[in-house]
Amino acid sequence: MQPLLAAQYVPGQRQGHYESFFFRANHPKRPLAFWIRYTLFSPHRKPERAIGELWGVWLDGESGRHVAVKREVPLADCSFSRDSFDVRIADAGWRSGELWGAAEGSDGPITWQLRYEGSEPPLLLLPRAAYRARLPRAKSLVGLPLARFRGWLGVAGQRHDIVDWVGSQNHNWGSRHTDSYAWGQVAGFDNAPESFLEVATARLKMGAVWTPPFTPLVLRHGGKEYALTGTLETLRARGKWSFFQWEFATGNDEIRIQGTIQAPHSHFVALRYYNPPGGEKYCLNSKLARCELTLTHCSTGATEVLRTEHRAAFEILTDRTDHGLRVRV
Repeated sequence: MQPLLAAQYVPGQRQGHYESFFFRANHPKRPLAFWIRYTLFSPHRKPERAIGELWGVWLDGESGRHVAVKREVPLADCSFSRDSFDVRIADAGWRSGELWGAAEGSDGPITWQLRYEGSEPPLLLLPRAAYRARLPRAKSLVGLPLARFRGWLGVAGQRHDIVDWVGSQNHNWGSRHTDSYAWGQVAGFDNAPESFLEVATARLKMGAVWTPPFTPLVLRHGGKEYALTGTLETLRARGKWSFFQWEFATGNDEIRIQGTIQAPHSHFVALRYYNPPGGEKYCLNSKLARCELTLTHCSTGATEVLRTEHRAAFEILTDRTDHGLRVRV
């Protein structure tokens, strides 16, 4: 598993590449969250223009004041280890159990010094063989679900102490961004704090034609992992999103899962992502979304409902500009 958890980029490769290690967590009770991302971006056939990107977002659902920052650094001043948990972007970095850094944006600076721990095994959103296959071109996994964070963030001159905030450490990479997706994650529901959800609905564009949506889902709940990630399962599943609501449903002979993830416009920030083949995408990013899952156990017909009011991650990746959000960075 470790080769998938470390960097996949081969220095100097001519094929375009993006790769991110990101961390996110929520306050145990209040609608507050952070998202920190260490990224490598290399344009297709132009490895000499590769850069490291350092991102940070602070989301405050109480005041409505969010802060987003980004810093770009030549790749010569960065390192992304291929065999260990070690990333450096100038003077910022991540190694197993610790992350630190600082960046600025129009909303003000964010500085962080954090440690994290956890015992959950990695979670794969794709079948294992897909991570070494040519398709899909974009891969993602959760390196550490239910990570517990401690430390501090400085946000626009104000210090926020982080004590037992729960979230995750994540890794994604590819030769191009998925053409359109909604992605969601819950690291502990309000009524099931040890349960973990990872889900996406993605569509690809083949020339002028869009594929049907694929909706892979993995739920860890009640001591079991329900991995609904096979090709046929993801095509049979339902997934439909709009600004800013998403509904999905999937299942197998053992369990049926229906869910909604939603958040008000005011709980999102819009970010601009470079795409290795060229062009840009927009990531509409919230970590303060509401999620409700209804589980139906097929053998008994028994149902359960899992909920969180403001602890769900919800991201939409799109080319569209009619979302009504100011692009922060």
